[in-house]
Amino acid sequence: METTSRVGAQAPAAEGGQQLPSARRMVDGYLEAPFPWYGLDEAFTGPRWLMQVGMAADGAVEHGSIGHGDEPSVRNEPASAEDAREKFAVVVTVPENPSRRSADGTGLLEATSVSSAAWLAGVGLLSFTWPGHMDHSLRDDWLEQQTETAWALADDLEGPEWSRLSLPVDGVATSFHYRESEFGWVLAGTTGSGVHLGAYGRGMSAYGLGFAVVKDISAYA
Repeated sequence: METTSRVGAQAPAAEGGQQLPSARRMVDGYLEAPFPWYGLDEAFTGPRWLMQVGMAADGAVEHGSIGHGDEPSVRNEPASAEDAREKFAVVVTVPENPSRRSADGTGLLEATSVSSAAWLAGVGLLSFTWPGHMDHSLRDDWLEQQTETAWALADDLEGPEWSRLSLPVDGVATSFHYRESEFGWVLAGTTGSGVHLGAYGRGMSAYGLGFAVVKDISAYA
């Protein structure tokens, strides 16, 4: 999936609790998507925030992420769930798309699958973590290697690195592929509404989570 991303941290609020114009603009990419966005269901009562939208070369929205809990920062040491200062879960939405011609008609775009969601979730978790005591100059090499590993794992969802986990999606029990690592957890599955879901996090257990369609994404503005 070759996409570009619009990335932004949660914008500060103006006096009176109203979001500044930059926060309202941030939601535009999400509003352009022709598919529903997913986040944690109403059982989660903590902070929610927009992360990024992946755009195709022709400007079409291909995927996006919504965060829940503490906004994560890059951590250079793995931490257990008990010791983690940050507790967060990020939900990645990827629409189901078959192989299709590019906008200029010169080639085919990759079909999306649950593996696409698993890979995006795996890379998302990596983007906030690298091993302790690693020199910053080596991080790019490590990240490239781990990104390739994340893709290999996502391409083998029936392999031994993954287990099965049943979680509710819009109130319906849904089977997810699930794995844990020293950096956090990753899961991926398919909904009945035409999208694949990926998720990753640390400090928050995946076992008690539920997912639901975001009723009004413009509320984030």
